[in-house]
Amino acid sequence: MIEAEAPKPPKEAGALAKRETRLAYAMLLPTFLIVLGIVLGPLLANFWISFKPVELADLRAAAPVVNEQLRPRPSTAGEAVILRYRLRNSSQKDPITGVTLKDELPVGISVTVNDERCSLVGRTLDCDFGRLDAKERLELKFPTIVSQAYLDSGIRARDTKPILTGGGRNVLTSFDFTLDNFRKIFASDEFWTILKVSLYYTIFGTIGALVLGLFAAQLLNTAFAGRNILRGLFLFPYVAPVIAVAFAWVLLLDAGPGGTLNAIFQRMGMTEGPINFLGQKSIPFTIFGMSFEFPLALTTVIAFEAWRYFPLSFLFILARMQSISSEMYEAAEMDGATPLQQFWSISLPQLVGILAVLFLLRFIWTFNKFDDIFLLTGGAAGTRTLTVDVYEQAFAVSNLGAGAAVAVVVFAVLLFFALIFFKFSPQDDR
Repeated sequence: MIEAEAPKPPKEAGALAKRETRLAYAMLLPTFLIVLGIVLGPLLANFWISFKPVELADLRAAAPVVNEQLRPRPSTAGEAVILRYRLRNSSQKDPITGVTLKDELPVGISVTVNDERCSLVGRTLDCDFGRLDAKERLELKFPTIVSQAYLDSGIRARDTKPILTGGGRNVLTSFDFTLDNFRKIFASDEFWTILKVSLYYTIFGTIGALVLGLFAAQLLNTAFAGRNILRGLFLFPYVAPVIAVAFAWVLLLDAGPGGTLNAIFQRMGMTEGPINFLGQKSIPFTIFGMSFEFPLALTTVIAFEAWRYFPLSFLFILARMQSISSEMYEAAEMDGATPLQQFWSISLPQLVGILAVLFLLRFIWTFNKFDDIFLLTGGAAGTRTLTVDVYEQAFAVSNLGAGAAVAVVVFAVLLFFALIFFKFSPQDDR
């Protein structure tokens, strides 16, 4: 028996498919480039600035600045006055080259040019100064006679704005690079302390959010009266504005007379005086005869982090729990497994994949978190993380280059963590 061969598609159909594919890529290319620019643009700019010795004052390139005055103010025709120009270099570090000044003088004034760098043709004053060094200032004084025409015109010398040319090196756009920013931060003992604080805050904040989310999901996985209301309440920390919940925690933990938690502790006799939860770096702690310094403020901030972001973990874990077949639990219960054994042997293996993804996301987000710590402590009392240090370096110290270098370190740490995570992360067991 001879089998018939399947008909081959015509060549025209294949060519048409290729043309359609090319057309689709061409139509998607602008969107792809826009998204790529939005994602990579700020990242590349941050890398660029990190290799520049740039401060806030360097954001504006060096440029000449002039102030024109006619003193004293003339009141009668034929009065002798001085036309004065004050020039200065706006930069404190960089010189300016090609500096020129051009000004169209008003009608009715007669100016005597007494500077070889300037010339007067008609009513046009031209000056060529060449170079202005950093911080350099120049002052030009020209003897001037005013006429009645000047007084009658109503146009004053300051009304004709001088035209300046000249510019200096822009540190942001130049191709001069340096590693001084990285040398400075790596040579500082404070940086390594901040890195340890960041890792401590991120790891325990992430684990705390996952544990609370797992506990909440296990609690609300069974049906009972009021479960839907409780689910909505559990979402409050995550959906509430951060400034509102941070302010509520500050009031709750205040060491002053208005601190609710301190007032409760003192009424119950648990403490002799108020505890400065957000302002005290550490308190002595003894266990099994060994003394430790307990990081009080940092632990308080971690508790806030875990409380605020556990609802996200709760939602994902609960959704995964509800997809697990109830027959598995029924079979385990018939075999005499306790609820704890059912959770350990059935639920937890099914949740490994979603827990791994949540740990990755929460680690990245917590490591990049700035607003929570800044609103609670401002980075004081041992709670200064790398993101807060970026702000301090760039704006408090006005060193944008050092701030960008710290941001690059943040990116490198997160990239390293993500690579390790993807290599060794467990897979969801279905």
